[in-house]
Amino acid sequence: MKGSRRRVRRLAPQASHCPAAPGPLGSPSQGVRGQKGAGALQMLYQIALGSVLMTGTIVLAGITVWLLELAAERHAPWFRREPRRIKLVLAVMCMSLWSLATISGGVWLWAVTFYHLNAFATMEEAVYFTLVTFTTLGYGDVLLPQSMRIMGGMAAVNGMLNIGVLTALLIETVRALRSRPPH
Repeated sequence: MKGSRRRVRRLAPQASHCPAAPGPLGSPSQGVRGQKGAGALQMLYQIALGSVLMTGTIVLAGITVWLLELAAERHAPWFRREPRRIKLVLAVMCMSLWSLATISGGVWLWAVTFYHLNAFATMEEAVYFTLVTFTTLGYGDVLLPQSMRIMGGMAAVNGMLNIGVLTALLIETVRALRSRPPH
């Protein structure tokens, strides 16, 4: 008929996992009332593991901040001498690279964990998902199994926290370098 159109339903891109298959942390949540205890344990396991991973990335950032602080103290006289502007630019470049390296370390820590929990078929997929989650882009083209979704949220919080703290440290370093009077 001329006036009727056939509606075509567009499907979302397929996720990289099979939602009906059991995940690495147990069977998927399908609303079965008899599995409440197992679901609670699974949730607590995800929270505990996510907390350990978040602590790991915080420790990684803390160690690198400590090493940067030692380097800054050692080279403070050099930074105080003229020409200061080029040294400030060099410091900003080094701090930016340090921030990227620290965030990359956190992404790799989470990605290796996801890969070893069999959440993804390839390491590339695990790194891609973690990077997209850390930056809170959330494309949705690669998904965690439903049984691991709490860890996905924790990875996003960890990424936001790391990016925020490292940005604050970058700004503080620039402020400190600019405010030092030359001798």
